[in-house]
Amino acid sequence: MISHITSYIFTLLMTSSLLIFDFNENSNLSNWTIVNDVVMGGVSNSTLEINTDGNAVFSGTVSLDNNGGFSLVRYRFETLKVLGYTKTIIRLKGDRTTYQFRVKTNSNDRFSYIAIFETTGEWQTIEISLSEMYPAFRGKKLDLPNYPSEQMQEIAFLIGNKKEEKFKLTIDTIELK
Repeated sequence: MISHITSYIFTLLMTSSLLIFDFNENSNLSNWTIVNDVVMGGVSNSTLEINTDGNAVFSGTVSLDNNGGFSLVRYRFETLKVLGYTKTIIRLKGDRTTYQFRVKTNSNDRFSYIAIFETTGEWQTIEISLSEMYPAFRGKKLDLPNYPSEQMQEIAFLIGNKKEEKFKLTIDTIELK
């Protein structure tokens, strides 16, 4: 009997999704934080706002001045148990440039698990395999196992392509499947 219940719960977990954030005109952005390279002397700048369609818009300018070169927006939340989920699904519209999606198991960790994705300039659904997200710190891949997919306390989007550029990433939803 117990094995049937366990099997049923596991099947439910595998077929359901876990919504991390669904942006809309009433979204509370208070747990979303901008971190630009100014923390290390750079001059890049960015903002996160809700547009008239109810989507989040992460936009700004990346500058290489003063050894800078990145902008990041992160979302911290209470620990989510993510065992059984295998991918992140993000509905977004980018500007034909490259971004990173980042995850932390603990918001106090110094490193993040990273996946790089390209945007097309059109609305798209990005699927990121959690098991392929690799650990990195300050742009350097670490000799540690990939994301263990057990718990999560932070997600982030980062742009840092080693060039000066304006950017605009519009985000609709972020969920795990």
